[in-house]
Amino acid sequence: MSINLTINDRHQELVCRLGDNVQTLLHKAGFHSVRNSDDGFGFAGSDVILVDGRLLNASLLIAAQLEGCEIYTAESLGKWNQLNHVQQAMVDVGVVQSGYNDPAMALIITELLKHNPNPNRDEIDDALTGIFNRDTGYQQYYEVIELAVNRLINPEHDKQYAPEFRDDLTFIGKNTPKLDSAKMVQAKPCYVEDRIPKDACVIKMLRSPHPHAWITHLDVTKAEALEGVVTVITYRNCPDIAYTPGGQTAPEPSPLDRRMFCEKLRHVGDRVAAVVAESVEIAEQALELIEVKYDVLKPVISIDDARAADAPIIHNGPIEYIVGAPDDLDEQNKNADIRDGKVIINFPIGCFPRKNIAASIRGHIGDLAKGFSEADHIIERTYESKQVQQLPTETHICYSYMDGDRLVMHDSTQVPWHVRRQVAKIIGIKQNKVHIVKERVGGGFGSKQDILLQDVCGWATWVTGRGVYFHYTREEEFIANSSRHVAKVHVKLGAKKDGTLTAIDMDFLANTGPYGNHALTVPCNGPALSLPLYPCDNVDFRVTTYYSNICPTGAYQGYGAPKGNFALTMAMAEMAEVLGIDHLEMVEINRVREGQELKILGAIGEGKMPATAPRAMSCALEPILKQGRELINWDGEKKADGDWRIGRGVAIIQQKSGIPDIDQANCSIKMASDGTFIVHSGGADIGTGLDTVVAKLTAEVLRCPIDEITIHSGDTDHAPFDKGAYASSGTCFSGNAAKIAAEAMRTKILTCGAEMLEEAVEDVVLAAPGVVKGKQGEVSYDDIAHRAESGTGWGQLLTNGCFTTSEYAFPYGANFTEVAVNIRTGEIKLEKFHALLDCGTPINPDLALGQIYGASMRAIGHSLTEELIYDENGIPLTRDLKSYGAPMIGDIPKEFKAVLVPSDDKVGPYGAKSISEIGVNGAAPAIASAIHDACGVWIRDWHFTAEKVLEGLKKL
Repeated sequence: MSINLTINDRHQELVCRLGDNVQTLLHKAGFHSVRNSDDGFGFAGSDVILVDGRLLNASLLIAAQLEGCEIYTAESLGKWNQLNHVQQAMVDVGVVQSGYNDPAMALIITELLKHNPNPNRDEIDDALTGIFNRDTGYQQYYEVIELAVNRLINPEHDKQYAPEFRDDLTFIGKNTPKLDSAKMVQAKPCYVEDRIPKDACVIKMLRSPHPHAWITHLDVTKAEALEGVVTVITYRNCPDIAYTPGGQTAPEPSPLDRRMFCEKLRHVGDRVAAVVAESVEIAEQALELIEVKYDVLKPVISIDDARAADAPIIHNGPIEYIVGAPDDLDEQNKNADIRDGKVIINFPIGCFPRKNIAASIRGHIGDLAKGFSEADHIIERTYESKQVQQLPTETHICYSYMDGDRLVMHDSTQVPWHVRRQVAKIIGIKQNKVHIVKERVGGGFGSKQDILLQDVCGWATWVTGRGVYFHYTREEEFIANSSRHVAKVHVKLGAKKDGTLTAIDMDFLANTGPYGNHALTVPCNGPALSLPLYPCDNVDFRVTTYYSNICPTGAYQGYGAPKGNFALTMAMAEMAEVLGIDHLEMVEINRVREGQELKILGAIGEGKMPATAPRAMSCALEPILKQGRELINWDGEKKADGDWRIGRGVAIIQQKSGIPDIDQANCSIKMASDGTFIVHSGGADIGTGLDTVVAKLTAEVLRCPIDEITIHSGDTDHAPFDKGAYASSGTCFSGNAAKIAAEAMRTKILTCGAEMLEEAVEDVVLAAPGVVKGKQGEVSYDDIAHRAESGTGWGQLLTNGCFTTSEYAFPYGANFTEVAVNIRTGEIKLEKFHALLDCGTPINPDLALGQIYGASMRAIGHSLTEELIYDENGIPLTRDLKSYGAPMIGDIPKEFKAVLVPSDDKVGPYGAKSISEIGVNGAAPAIASAIHDACGVWIRDWHFTAEKVLEGLKKL
């Protein structure tokens, strides 16, 4: 059929089928702003369009409903290179991060202001209630609307919503629009889905309905015979290579315990067969034709299940060690089943598959028994967390094709170089035959650090020669993506009457699910990012990570810290109650100080122990706690209102800025023929603004305008190696590499400029806007570039920078909360949330604030509403956004503040430290301790519900 309609003021005739989904139809027609985030539920709002003056979800419409309609998409806002007032406000406030839902947000806000040019907060909340944004925490959209409203009155109106820092610097510490924000908010092609041609084949995956089972019968002949099916991939025709999905630096500190496909299925959603077909419809029809039978095994769901003496073994295949094999390896392999697939361990990580242990470690300092003997009070408590999801608005996606004899992959990934290494290894080719192009990433938060679909996509292209894409549904995000590890943490504390800690014992148990990616490093960060907050001379910790049959886990922002910090902070709060000491005073007595040696970190590593115990080289906790106490009115009255009781809580937090002695970043810079610069950064910008950070650092060193710098990043052919966007390393590692390359370029420019001026190098300097000044005159970068490329010149100016370090840069912070708890119903209201963070010198303050708001709201969601739920048989019930419970704009605290408290760190560029990850680490204990302050109930497992409050009050 064909339908006639007007789209963005142009009459169009669209040829389609009777029931075609409007979101799919418009996206294929080139309207990239109409996106699918939630399998057509219309919950995320990424598919919003204007239909005859009404905002509707395109996913909930069929093509015939558009006949004769007037349609506007986000592409109608502004002009080619001119933003409308709302889009410009979004860029200027710094609210655009991953950008995936931002075109829809701009359309909604534009329509709101068209009908209500000065909305109040309730009206804003009502208008934005239909759009999900995981990046920004919603708070900055109030500022966007305020700015846009004022510009409707006065187009020249301007206002800075973020503070600025470092008066001695030109670009660093100043608010600068994110380089890609205009492109993203206008929905110009920049994501993987925007690169896929119409003739590309699609992958659809048949997934296990059981948490634990053997495939006993698998027949794909009918599916293969279906016209339009290119191939079907199963365990019978794929590479038999053991690998880990975890995108970490090689050799990986995780067991290599996965194969592309396997006879044994270890979770609901595990791979059974992949259909490669010429359309989605054909692929889905082919899935129905696959015949499969299962021998269902008893599932292992909890940590206690995995530890049981009669627990089913999740991985019973042959075990191999690259180095450090134990003496009893032959005994361990005595009853191995080859069908299970090999488990290869690169080096000893405490992996004992026959005990369902994926990794384990122990560390200690001092004398624990002596420390407890010196204590006046000892408490022991156990704290537990639930499984939660990262929820990037853009689901996982990869598109691959052949370029001659090379495999090219456009990928939404945090780790392009690890993807290249893993795909080359699995397929069995050299890395120079694989080209990874990291496109804009519509949210990652750790989930896109893992290699979850690229292996199948690459193999499908390699064996068929066809362009192929694999795009997860939202359901696949829930059942086949990585999520946060589940933890059970036992803490024993000893303290003197004055509150001084004498001993800490932490036993950290983790549930890694079916595969051991990050099974050592995530749980190790539980103690590593909590224990150093309270330096104590006598500490012991154990970490044990168990296999199970829950849906996969992996990397998630915070990377173990939220669970360790929840346990230790809550134990500190409970000890403070026992001692009759104010919780904040207890924190102040024991907290880390600037310059302090962090002895416990000498006993904890991420596969490699530090050479010496690091120090807290910079730490702004003193001003943070002072400001936080005042902002939250910590000592103020807490008036009851009927059944409502008020409580306040606090948690201090820390993170790292990359992994010393393991991580590496590289950058190269070349001067173009007119004196401008092309920067090739290995760093993967995943919405955090890393490209902008690299550009600002380069401009600061070279004293040139930012718009004379072009960043090309995350492309394995055209940029140098960088380990990837994880471990909060972007600013410190990738930024320092750019700064080093820029400093090398400065040296070359000064040398060449001095020669042209016929002056000594020590007598010339760089000056804005891109000149070399001497005592007698000056020469521009344009002139230098021309001379360099001439037949008598020095050659094009090219420089490189590599950054590694053995030193740590720790960001610190604190979350202060105020809650209201209804002692009759158990309801919990988060009234105030103040996040004060020390990221050294903020490179881009407005983007840093956005990172804090977004991380805080994700952590608030984990604390109050989010959980992946299973039935009694281990079947996951949570498979869509609506039922999962992620917070929307109406769920944000009434008073929500992010505050940057600067410090000067010697490791990071211009004193900068990381900011994007630390914000998830403190919400849970800050809220839980506030709940206790309000009603006297300690909730020791999160998330926190009315039922748990009532149970604690003995009213349930």
